[in-house]
Amino acid sequence: MEHGSLEDSSASTFSIMEEDHTLANSVRFVLNQDPRVAFCGYSIPHPSENKVNIRLQTTGDPAKDVLKDSLQDLMVMCQHIRGTFDTAVADFRGNKPADAMDIDLNKK
Repeated sequence: MEHGSLEDSSASTFSIMEEDHTLANSVRFVLNQDPRVAFCGYSIPHPSENKVNIRLQTTGDPAKDVLKDSLQDLMVMCQHIRGTFDTAVADFRGNKPADAMDIDLNKK
């Protein structure tokens, strides 16, 4: 949900439900890497509320567009990390037979 002024689209607060510091800090980091961002921060209104407010002020571009671009960038980063991790796990498993790894396959 976007909270902002109809007259100034370069400054908005976005509320994201059912999220916490994990996503909010990642989004804040990616947004602050964008040269179009003048200010970005987030807050969690109350610890018992699963809601994050992300405040975004840009140098002139619509805040909604800058947020969408940053979320796309974050998604690409996550896909790269997942691919790198999966490749490393496959390489590790391929280079070591299961009996050489200290794994008890009969353990419940």
